[in-house]
Amino acid sequence: MQPDLKAQHAEFLKNLSISSLTPMQEEVIQKAVSTENLLVLAPTGSGKTLSFLLPVIDKLNPKSHEVQALIVAPSRELSLQIESVFRLMKTSYKVSCVYGGHSVKIEQNSLSEAPAIIIGTPGRLADHIRRKSFDPSYIRILVLDEFDKSLQMGFQEELKVVFNALSGRQQHLLTSATRLDPLPDFLPFKKIDTLNYLKEEAESKLKLRLVNTRSVDKIETLLKLVARFNQEVCLVFCNHRDAVERISVLFTNAHFEHGILHGAMEQIDREKNLIKFRGGACNVLIATDLASRGLDIPEIRHIVHYQLPLQQEAFLHRNGRTARMHAEGDAYLILAEDEVMPEYIDKSVEELKLTAKLLLPPPPVYACLYISAGKKDKISKGDIVGLLTKKGGLLADEIGLITTLDHASYVSVKRTKINKLLANIKNEKLKKSKVKIEIAN
Repeated sequence: MQPDLKAQHAEFLKNLSISSLTPMQEEVIQKAVSTENLLVLAPTGSGKTLSFLLPVIDKLNPKSHEVQALIVAPSRELSLQIESVFRLMKTSYKVSCVYGGHSVKIEQNSLSEAPAIIIGTPGRLADHIRRKSFDPSYIRILVLDEFDKSLQMGFQEELKVVFNALSGRQQHLLTSATRLDPLPDFLPFKKIDTLNYLKEEAESKLKLRLVNTRSVDKIETLLKLVARFNQEVCLVFCNHRDAVERISVLFTNAHFEHGILHGAMEQIDREKNLIKFRGGACNVLIATDLASRGLDIPEIRHIVHYQLPLQQEAFLHRNGRTARMHAEGDAYLILAEDEVMPEYIDKSVEELKLTAKLLLPPPPVYACLYISAGKKDKISKGDIVGLLTKKGGLLADEIGLITTLDHASYVSVKRTKINKLLANIKNEKLKKSKVKIEIAN
């Protein structure tokens, strides 16, 4: 790698508060210099995003005023996560993120002055190509992140639209958490160099336990199991969104703080629940397999399979949210008497007996504060910290994760301080503007 690129990478890492690249990231970056088509096989949580963002930036021409790179991700959440990492790197390049559930007109306005990089979901990218929202003929590198997931979700036709719009001279960089054999026919190449980082070592540190229950008691059994984790971070998986909603009702009635995530939710609600989960305002997330891959969520200590998936691959991806990067983790299988253990699970799995009494844990350490202003309102994290400390009376260590969206911000604040804080800043302005500040619902 050229010395000036090394210095540039070091600056980006500093902006991300990362001390050094992982061996996988270094190999991908090095390989991308000379490889036309590259596939990176690596598990969720292994740092794939940075491994392709650095080669993308290296490929850009700072003098160009055209779209030079396209990054395709299977979900809105993953697209926004990639955009967030890119912005934190503080490059000089413009980026635009496009996805469903967001105004097409706003996106077209953003694309009218061509960004160097466009990040987006297959459907929305294909839509913009049909609308001629941007000129794809100058694109020099195409990244297909979590490509196997895009195929599983049925985005083949949309991906064909993307490929057909390109010049054919671009570099291709694909990432996947599963092997791709054979490659789909619509790809404009038949051979691809592969870097395989799909190791089985994480599975050896994952402890599986079985919790038997009656069908009529299954949700209550789940509540007892999660309560015994005593606010350690937990992800509960269901096969269907209606199960997520049913469980949420019981947890709400028990006054147990939690979040939910499934595909039928509005985008803002999905974002808000993930923000609260990342920030420790709720330590339990009840979700469909939407949460099994590609989401920027913290290291999970406990995985609970309320409903077991039919396919082993989905089971492994769920478990991949814990015991990552050489850490330990626990997975639990809740099985009713009328349910059958799938063939892919060892029948000798250890059984866990729960106590009959429900012992609810204390509430999470943090609560989540909503502020009705964000990045597009010229509000920075520093502005928010200034308000909460100077006017609100908080100490720095009483403020947790701060997330700024376009027109809203969310802040994790020590729960014991929240009421006094709200009283202190009741009539205060944020950067001379009147904003709504309240506990996030």
